[in-house]
Amino acid sequence: MQKKKIVIYGASGFGREVAWLIQSCDDYGVVCFIDDDIFKHGTSLNEIPVMSFENACKQFPGAFIVGGVGDPKTRQLLMKKARAAGYRFKTIIHPRVERSQWIEVGVGTVICAGNILTTNITLGEHVQINLGCTIGHDVVIGNYTTLAPGVHVSGWVHFGKRVYVGTGAVIINGTEEKPIIIGDDAVIGAGACVTKSITAGETWGGVPARPLHNHR
Repeated sequence: MQKKKIVIYGASGFGREVAWLIQSCDDYGVVCFIDDDIFKHGTSLNEIPVMSFENACKQFPGAFIVGGVGDPKTRQLLMKKARAAGYRFKTIIHPRVERSQWIEVGVGTVICAGNILTTNITLGEHVQINLGCTIGHDVVIGNYTTLAPGVHVSGWVHFGKRVYVGTGAVIINGTEEKPIIIGDDAVIGAGACVTKSITAGETWGGVPARPLHNHR
């Protein structure tokens, strides 16, 4: 069976990790990276060519595309551009992800190796869950949110859109009556321990996590 062609938008460190993830999936094959840095065009990364957006559209018109950029706002802009050009999105889940059957995963989402997702979890579109995260019951993760490596999310936590959670952060559990809410565009620093809801657009860090500054 011929493998589905995948284009990765973003020739960066995480883009290379996404390529490795895709190469671990039997049905898919990475045909190129897209990058907006003209100095990368014509080069290769791990034997995969790097192209401009325009050249990739011409050479691989029927390919699927996956976001290889960790920053949520940038990823949203790139995927909007790809959609306008007619690209289709592909959801990528590494074979070494443990999950129940009660998981909803939006299109374009990337779930890397070593993650555990328990039950009754909803992931939006173009979510990125990096290496070695755990996600508990009744968690909702909004579109374009990123969990960096080693994030642990307990039950009854609801993330808005474009949230960024740094490496090793922990979010304790809410309740069914009062879930912990992480608002749109919030940033949680690496190693933070979140014990309460976070207002949209705020940056929190520390143990326990507190507001650091408003990044808007």
